[in-house]
Amino acid sequence: MTLKIALAQTNFLVGDIAANVDNIVKAAIHARDELGADMVVFPELAITGYPAEDLLLRTDFIAAANNALYQLADRVAGIALIVGFPERDGDKLYNSAAVLHQGAITACYRKRALPNYGVFDEQRYFTAGNQPCVFEFNGTFIGLTICEDVWRQGIIEDNKQAGAELLLTLNASPFNSGKIHQREAVICSQVKAVQIPLVYVNQVGGQDELIFDGASFVVDADGDIVFRAAEFKEQISVVEFDGNHPVKSTCAPLYAEISSEYQALVLGIKDYVRKNGFQGAILGLSGGIDSALVLALAVDALGADKVEAVLLPSRYTQDMSNEDAILEAEALGVHHHTIPIEPAVNAFTGMLADIFSATAPCVTLSPASIQSAGSAKDATEENIQARCRGVVLMALSNKQGKLLLTTGNKSEMSVGYATLYGDMSGGFAPIKDVPKMLVYQLARYRNTLSEVIPERVIIRPPSAELAPNQIDQDSLPPYDVLDPILERYVELDQTFEQIIAAGFKTEDVARAITLVDKNEYKRRQSPPGIRITGRAFGRDRRYPITSGYKGVPIK
Repeated sequence: MTLKIALAQTNFLVGDIAANVDNIVKAAIHARDELGADMVVFPELAITGYPAEDLLLRTDFIAAANNALYQLADRVAGIALIVGFPERDGDKLYNSAAVLHQGAITACYRKRALPNYGVFDEQRYFTAGNQPCVFEFNGTFIGLTICEDVWRQGIIEDNKQAGAELLLTLNASPFNSGKIHQREAVICSQVKAVQIPLVYVNQVGGQDELIFDGASFVVDADGDIVFRAAEFKEQISVVEFDGNHPVKSTCAPLYAEISSEYQALVLGIKDYVRKNGFQGAILGLSGGIDSALVLALAVDALGADKVEAVLLPSRYTQDMSNEDAILEAEALGVHHHTIPIEPAVNAFTGMLADIFSATAPCVTLSPASIQSAGSAKDATEENIQARCRGVVLMALSNKQGKLLLTTGNKSEMSVGYATLYGDMSGGFAPIKDVPKMLVYQLARYRNTLSEVIPERVIIRPPSAELAPNQIDQDSLPPYDVLDPILERYVELDQTFEQIIAAGFKTEDVARAITLVDKNEYKRRQSPPGIRITGRAFGRDRRYPITSGYKGVPIK
């Protein structure tokens, strides 16, 4: 007997239960009528969207989700639905999957392995289930699992021992660079060991910092991939089973370094703007590589008509920066205009001149303090320029209902090479988790699609242009040295000694670690940004602001 199973790789909006249910119904009808499917499998917690975070603590939200499940059972006939939902049972909440068929809930499974690491904190909300769930459908015995279950040893085996001939797993597995290889390797290995075919359905779409890449797949009992859906796209696909043997089908291309990261960033911008109801996006275009990349990403995500670029030159902005910024905007067909910030800078420095020149207005200062508090210019004046830009950009964002995109990268965020309430102003930070060296790679990749970033922008030394002849390397180690140090300290939690042992100079390591440690207060005030590495700032890496810990040993 043949069985046609649809994989509904769908994009849900967290919290919009009614819309999510409507989308489930639409997908199920399409799978039934257009694809001839007998059953359709949706991602984890499809009714609420994932992750719903502290919405799951609201009794009204959970009641609405449970009511929606019962209503959903009555809305679609002629096809079985496997749907994820938060199941309330007394005072406990479960991450569950229900089998809906012919107007009834015929089986229900409670997730057994609750991840509580990295971006996951499911133990905050859910109680773990403790039993497998196997149900019979059209002569085949089918087991249910949810996401983390298939990463843990023993759960797949339990399903086979309970009589399962085929396994369905509902997932909300977020993207990071190269994770698809790990995902498929782990699951194929588990399947091969137990000799049971598996249907893996993953969510797709952006949710705040997280990107879900889809790439759903089917594995036969020998652990071989026989079907794979596309990355980063909604897709409803059918795989046919002869008994419990999947018939080999199409396999979309597997993750490709750089191009997949680029697609993830585009999807993240698109969904953040769309799901939050903004009219488009706006950004400051400096002529540097970071803003050039963000502009290209925004246009690819939203369309040129939804993106606006603003040039905000100061007395230190080089002519070639303005020229390159205009070339970038014109190449992408983006509306742009120029607003010099010099009048605003002069107004602020004039307002502050008397105070800045005072040597000791209220307190007794040491000679060194007097010098720093007096008229000598320092980073204060540089930051005023950045903050003037932030005020202008936020005003335009407010007036037009467009989301202000910040353009800082992960290397800068790591070491605090950014201005609070200046270039950090904005609502979303697309490349916040993109190290500087990867920025260059992504820019070159984008130019292979169509050349929109001038070569001069890619090869010139990066500069904030807040002082004469300023370049980033005046304050930081070269990025090809800094980035691997940051990866080891921020993402891999390596120690000062371990990083030096890997061949890096002591002074470079000490400088980088010290800057990371002292700038947590800045990062906590930065906008959310798209996670593409194995460990991003925000929900993934949570360090105290007030802390006596020092990554560099005190001698």
